[in-house]
Amino acid sequence: MTAAEIAACLVPVWLTGSFAGWFIRGRSLSRMLPGSVRARREEVGTSSVSLEEVLDLLPEAAVLLDGHGALRFANIEAREAFGDTLGTIMRYPDVFSSMRHLNGVTVKASAEFVLTVPVRRVVRVDLRLLPEVLATGPAHILAILTDCSERDAVERMRSDFVAYASHELRTPLTALIGFIETLRGPAADDPAAQQQFLAIMAGQAHRMQRLIEQLLELSRAEMLEHRKPRGSMDAKHVIELVRDELSSLCAAKHVQLETEVADIPVPGDQEQIIRVIVNLVENAVKYAGTDGRSVRILLSAGQKVLLGRPGVVFVVEDNGVGIAEEHLPRLTERFYRVEGHRNAPASGYGLGLAIVRHIVDRHDGCLEIRSRIGHGTRCEVWLPSGREAPRI
Repeated sequence: MTAAEIAACLVPVWLTGSFAGWFIRGRSLSRMLPGSVRARREEVGTSSVSLEEVLDLLPEAAVLLDGHGALRFANIEAREAFGDTLGTIMRYPDVFSSMRHLNGVTVKASAEFVLTVPVRRVVRVDLRLLPEVLATGPAHILAILTDCSERDAVERMRSDFVAYASHELRTPLTALIGFIETLRGPAADDPAAQQQFLAIMAGQAHRMQRLIEQLLELSRAEMLEHRKPRGSMDAKHVIELVRDELSSLCAAKHVQLETEVADIPVPGDQEQIIRVIVNLVENAVKYAGTDGRSVRILLSAGQKVLLGRPGVVFVVEDNGVGIAEEHLPRLTERFYRVEGHRNAPASGYGLGLAIVRHIVDRHDGCLEIRSRIGHGTRCEVWLPSGREAPRI
């Protein structure tokens, strides 16, 4: 249903000053209502169209409030986009302060603020005082919620990218400049030195390329973090895809990769979850055998209840060198690398686990890393198996 059609339903209300306008357009509007709304109206035996039914057709998140700011109704888009955080948003001090300005003379107000839990979200709330003819019971304030998190993420991403890139690209760029000057000078007539330096330069260029790719992947994960995933996947299929993708890497590093999983449906973004597990397995392949030991990695998935919520847990466990306990709380920080691993031949940039954390947060999941020196590392990614009904 277009905005013009909705407006056509509302205009008669404003013109007649009563709910007669709903009856004027009710018949044509009823053909456009979702089946659930149409069935609900047939159940109560009326052909009129309520304000709540019209709000359910809107592509924007809309809620109805009473004079005290209590939530009386939330349309479909609001429940899907904000879920359990709707109550928190409506109780936010800036929203309540703007609501107090709606006194009959002032009929509109707005507020914009940042929610930091469970993930950072920038929300704008536009408040409108409804005319008496549209007010339904105690609900006489309409609030339109706009998620501005993507705009905020883009702005922060620009500044962060410059800061991170300038920090991490400085070393390979300095090396490239030094080798170029050497090739132009002392090594200009030395073919053997030229080949050696060109090989080093190629390695540094690939290093910069991998860094930029990971920075872009991190930026995408941050940008999507506030959008709840709506897809679904099968845990066994995900594990099989990861195993196939990493089989050649494990073979090259002489790492034994074992899998244990059953058919378990999981709601979420399959591509992102595959990326999470690939990052965890790659970390195990890179660092578990740095002391020369024979490495075995077990990749599994199963059902697990966490804090009373049913879910699915993906586990990546190795028998490697392990990680000291003091490093565990900081592993998901950007560019954080454990001393001793940094100089390993396969050393990374400290971005992989930061990407994992953002993806897990987007799925309302939990990441747990346990490790002991000399006894290996166990990473668990828990994802809820279903969304709880919003409490309104």
